[in-house]
Amino acid sequence: MSTIEESVDVAVPVRTAYNQWTQFEEFPRFMEGVDQIKQVSDTRTHWATSIAGVKREFEAEIVEQHPDERISWTSTEEPRQAGVVTFHRIGPDQTRVMLQMEYEPEGLAEKAGDKLSLVKHRIKGDLRRFKQYIESRGTESGGWRGDVGQDPLH
Repeated sequence: MSTIEESVDVAVPVRTAYNQWTQFEEFPRFMEGVDQIKQVSDTRTHWATSIAGVKREFEAEIVEQHPDERISWTSTEEPRQAGVVTFHRIGPDQTRVMLQMEYEPEGLAEKAGDKLSLVKHRIKGDLRRFKQYIESRGTESGGWRGDVGQDPLH
């Protein structure tokens, strides 16, 4: 398993950053390689990705979600991955969004990309694009405030 930890500070309140992050179907607007996400249920998403010419579809289950604090997930099938995104109030209109993710690279191309830290660079870019996206909007496009279970990483 490989582990990535990245964060970005955004100039919006915690509630705004958290609410926008719960709008999974909008992830393709700022996540490179994510073609589509469908919200299947309150806790399940279906992902379609194309990264370095490799197309994949998989489902992820939200295993813990606490408004304005954290969202953690795990994939329900291959490729294996799990992660947590947390939201930290720095000031009234300033939030640190921290992402921690574990994933299992599959195949030669993914293992080579992992050695070159390509996934880490992609996630860093995704967080920068999230910052631009939410700051340019100034407000969230929606939000889900439900509370879900426990974190699988702790």
